Parts: sequence; C-alpha cells; structure tokens
Amino acid sequence: MSARGGIDLGGTKVQAVVIDAQHQVLGQARVPTPTEGGPQDVADALAGAMHEAADTARVELGSLTGIGVGSPGGVDAGAGTVRGAGNLPGWEGTFALGPALQDALGVPAHLGNDVQVATDAEAALGAGRPFHSLLGVFWGTGVGGGIVLDDRPWIGRGAGGELGHVVVKEDGRVCPCGRKGCVEAYAGRGAMEARARKLVEEGHHTDLFKVMEERGRTRLTSGIWERALEHGDDMATELIDRAVAAIGTGVASAINLLDVEAVIIGGGLGIRLGQPYADRILEQMRPHLFRDDRPPAVRVAQLGDLGGAIGASLLVPGAAPTPAAA
Repeated sequence: MSARGGIDLGGTKVQAVVIDAQHQVLGQARVPTPTEGGPQDVADALAGAMHEAADTARVELGSLTGIGVGSPGGVDAGAGTVRGAGNLPGWEGTFALGPALQDALGVPAHLGNDVQVATDAEAALGAGRPFHSLLGVFWGTGVGGGIVLDDRPWIGRGAGGELGHVVVKEDGRVCPCGRKGCVEAYAGRGAMEARARKLVEEGHHTDLFKVMEERGRTRLTSGIWERALEHGDDMATELIDRAVAAIGTGVASAINLLDVEAVIIGGGLGIRLGQPYADRILEQMRPHLFRDDRPPAVRVAQLGDLGGAIGASLLVPGAAPTPAAA
C-alpha cells in the first residue's frame, strides 16, 4: 500500500499527516481551526493543511490512496456528512464534508469520529497495544471518549463513547452541549475558559489571560494552562483540580459499566500535563470504582498530538493493522 493522508479536526487546530505503509509519518502540517465563517471555511482549512502536509512529505497529493478525517459532531461515515459540530464555527446543521474534501483534493475521503479514530490508533499503534479492551479519554477543547472492546471499536448506534456527557453532578453547571452537570461542563477547555472569564468579571485574579495575550492567542490553549499551573496561578489550579475530579468520577462510572483493562489519556491537556495528571485521575477514580482492588491501567497516549491524524489515516481501506500485527 502506498501513502495515505490523515486529518484531525480539533476545536483549535487542524493537524494533517501523510503516512506510509509502515505507519510512519512522512510529512505533517498544522493550521488553526477557523473561528469564523462556517463548515465550508473549515473544509477549506482542512484541504489547505493536507496540501501542505503532502508538500512536506514530497508526495503528489493525487498519488495518495485516500484521506481519512477524524471530525467532532455526529458523523455519518456512509454519507460523508457531519452534523452539529458544536465546537466549530456555524456548524449547527449537516454538512457533506467528505464530498467537499474529495472535490477539493481529488482523492477519496473517509470520515470517522475524531476521538474514536484517535482511540483506535492508540489501540493499534500506541499505548493501548498490550490491551484487548480500553477506554480512550481525550481531554482538550471538550472531553471525548472512545471505546475498544475485544480489539474492536465500539460506537454503539453512532454515539458510543461520549464520556464528556456522562453526568457527574445532578443539575450542575451548564455544558456546551446545553445539558447540565456533564464531565465536559467542568473539564472541557472551552468550558473552563468560560468559567475563568466569569470569575475574572466577578473580581477574581488570574494570569491566564495575560499569558494568552503575551503569546498572541485568542483562546486559553493547553500550553497556557500548563504555564499557569507551573507558576502557581490559584484560579488555574482550582479549575484544573475540578476538571481532574470530574474526569475521574466520569471515567470510574464508565469502568464500572465496561470493566475495560486500560484507560488511555490523550487530547491537548491530557498529553501536555502527562502521566502525573493521569495518575491524579486514577486517584480520583478510586473512591468510585466498584472493584477498587483492580483498577485499570491509566496511561498517557503515546502517539501524542499526531494520534488523531494517524488514527484518521487508518480509515482509508486496507490501512488498519490487525491486532496481531500491531
């Protein structure tokens, strides 16, 4: 099999890669996710990132066997559409992202859920390789989940793995999804930023937004949160602590239901904060685990920031390694 492409569509960045038959990265590109416009503007950004990745890899775009895209929202892989991607600009309805990319790039485009494809990549090529069942927890702009059972992805009727919308507090804070008390309402980077802004308006102090301006950012990225924690920022510490508690509580409920062997922590914040915070999540899980004598292994995603794009590339027919080969 020759080279293929993969694109991870995130709330703050678009990551594109070109991958060879041995799953090695030949070239990559990263561009900001548009903050204005609508789905077509996002599709244009994806196409631009893929062109740049192919140029970096010195591969003709038309020679790729296909391109996979991991997208948030409701993904209909057969139709190539994405519905209601709430963290993306103007994406309330349904948009035919697959056909739009195929027209723009001239190669077949295949869609999957962003977090599930990242989980599949970790299961096949990363930190999940020793395990036959696992829960992927991707802590970034939102909180996403992916499930692998008996070496196979489990998406239920299309919405399996929505860990970010496990309720951890009845009638709690309003989540970006519009419901109350979800994990994401406390731990999603978008919700945490909204909470920080509200606290600042109420007179509380933080250097989070000062660091954001110094770095020329318009959002509180994972790197900004990490820097604030390193400098002992009280607000950042309090909000991250609450996020860790919410994730631990939500993950424990999922473990009580699924009893998987491992939890893989990824996403922008999960990777940036690393194993010390994965260990803290495990400690927050323990009081809620039915079988606290045998907790699952909790590990940080090995594929790093490229995991989602690498996982998306596995959507191209014939690309995914078998469990034995992995």
